[in-house]
Amino acid sequence: MTTDGALARLIRTSADAGATAEGEKCDLCAAPVPDEHAHLYATAEREVRCACGPCSVLFTDGGGGEGRYRRLPRRRIRLPKVDTEVLGVPVGLVFFVPRADGTVTAEGPSPAGAMRWEVDAAAWQRMVAACPQLASVEPDVEALLVNTVHGLDHHWIVPVDDCYRMVAVVRREWRGLSGGGRVWPAVERFFEDLTEQS
Repeated sequence: MTTDGALARLIRTSADAGATAEGEKCDLCAAPVPDEHAHLYATAEREVRCACGPCSVLFTDGGGGEGRYRRLPRRRIRLPKVDTEVLGVPVGLVFFVPRADGTVTAEGPSPAGAMRWEVDAAAWQRMVAACPQLASVEPDVEALLVNTVHGLDHHWIVPVDDCYRMVAVVRREWRGLSGGGRVWPAVERFFEDLTEQS
């Protein structure tokens, strides 16, 4: 997945607190969309797109589009502690996205956006065996979102657009080389505001 299209706009407008850009529009029909709106995953481009209510309904439960678009789910599930060290990722604020082709990517925020690297698929499967709830993560559209920075213990299954909102928070609040004093409280608030949804 790239940060083109809807995600690039989300990150840019969230990162620029003084942004005066016009409101979001549906990437399919160009109708205006409210701040809280559905997102679609464009399978060929591996991108997330904004969708108005009527357009998003077309892709509910694998509906229209011949598999070209998938509606992002809205569920959020808080998990007990998950041992992500087996994945060999050296950062504490990261999200893991299993892909339809069996690969797994890890992405972590930086002042410039999301950094991405491949995770050993066999290591991911061992982690899934230790935490069976992870087997329900929908490839490409959901992620395991983790924050263990400063001794925190947040492990969530979330839609990927939540992950990119977290990236936007880091990008907006980061100052200097080390992040400054605003970024980590803002990240903590982001996780405190997550609510479980089924």
